[in-house]
Amino acid sequence: MTAGRPGHDAGPEGPDAHGAYGADGAFVAAVDGLADPLNDPLPGGHTSPWFRSDTVPAAEPAARPPAEPAFGAGYEAGYAPRQGPQQPQEAPNEWYDPAGYQRDWYGPQEPSARIAPVAPAAPATQAGEWAPAPAPDLAAEPRTEVMAHIPAPDLPAEPRTEVIARIPADPDPAPDPAASPDPAAPSPPPGGRAERRRAAKGRGRRRPAPVAEPAAPAAAPMSRVEARRAARAAKDSPAVVASRAVGEVFISLGVLMLLFVTYQLWWTNIRADQIAGKETDRIQDQWASGDRKPGVFAPGEGFAIMHIPKLDVVAPIAEGIDKEKVLDRGMIGHYGEGKLKTAMPSDKQGNFSVAGHRNTHGEPFRYINKLKPGDPIVVETRDAYYTYEMANILPQTSPSNISVIEPIPVGSGFDKPGRYLTLTTCTPEFTSTYRLIVWGKMVDERPRSDGKPDALVG
Repeated sequence: MTAGRPGHDAGPEGPDAHGAYGADGAFVAAVDGLADPLNDPLPGGHTSPWFRSDTVPAAEPAARPPAEPAFGAGYEAGYAPRQGPQQPQEAPNEWYDPAGYQRDWYGPQEPSARIAPVAPAAPATQAGEWAPAPAPDLAAEPRTEVMAHIPAPDLPAEPRTEVIARIPADPDPAPDPAASPDPAAPSPPPGGRAERRRAAKGRGRRRPAPVAEPAAPAAAPMSRVEARRAARAAKDSPAVVASRAVGEVFISLGVLMLLFVTYQLWWTNIRADQIAGKETDRIQDQWASGDRKPGVFAPGEGFAIMHIPKLDVVAPIAEGIDKEKVLDRGMIGHYGEGKLKTAMPSDKQGNFSVAGHRNTHGEPFRYINKLKPGDPIVVETRDAYYTYEMANILPQTSPSNISVIEPIPVGSGFDKPGRYLTLTTCTPEFTSTYRLIVWGKMVDERPRSDGKPDALVG
């Protein structure tokens, strides 16, 4: 046995106090028992923060007398918390800080993953033992749980294991019994917090937009030859182009004909009535002013007014039967030129013959086919009113038949000279193939100073 060092042989710190260092394993145990500066426990604590007293076997009773304790007992006694008159006995501290461990091990957590504080453990019933903490209420509403990774203490005798603890989150604070709920407020939907959140998000949500149908897959690209063939197939044939051109021509002609018919049947009448009305007013103004005297009239010049009371016709009579200057202007033309020259109303004998349109351009003679024998026809001049009575009608004759306007018209039924009236117009309606002839015989001559005849007054 090796002798002790000088100054360590005697005294309370010598071999007599701690035992013989030469014992088997005593030196190794003494070295292992030295305090590690990194693991130096706080006063009243233990070296390992995860130390559990229930894993340490109970201390054996001392085999030596109190004056000379064993080495191990002296070691444990030397590191036991010392008590004095200035430091009262403290209650055992909890070895595990959940919040601190969670923060140090996993870092800052989200507000929803809070760690519930662990209830303090009950005081030890025996030395080195602690009462287990109360179990959480698992029957309460399910909450968010946090998985805490807790390594097992480093025990030399057993392999290292890991323990996973389920720590329930902080429950909702208890409602204040003094606060009265609002009766108008809607009651929360049944279920947990997740169901209530889904119900709140569902309120006022717009209907989902209709899902667009997937687009058709693009056709595979064609080769140059296929593209040329497709272009030739899509190109119109000459027959199609010709038929399309003919159709467009017919459509254009149809539109033009429709416009022409509208012009002939509607607009020409409006325009001719305006011109004839102005000419009638001009003639009457000349008669009232006395600027003109009876005589020879120029072609196209108005000199009289014809009244057909049964047909409600009042139209001016102009010299000549020119289509553009007389007839198309809504006036009645007098045969007074060349071989077709006829008598005037003032003549003592002869046939006063006139012509007018039956359709379009004012159409003053449109309904003369409805005249009956005895119907009056009045010719008004500057000096007198000449009244004729309808005598006979020829429904149809050739346009070249000029015998109908002779002094004694052929076919009229007159057999001797007299003062006659002949009205000529085209027939059938809207054509000029034939002529319609109406004859009349003068029955009254009345000066203007005597007033209007009975045919115009009644």
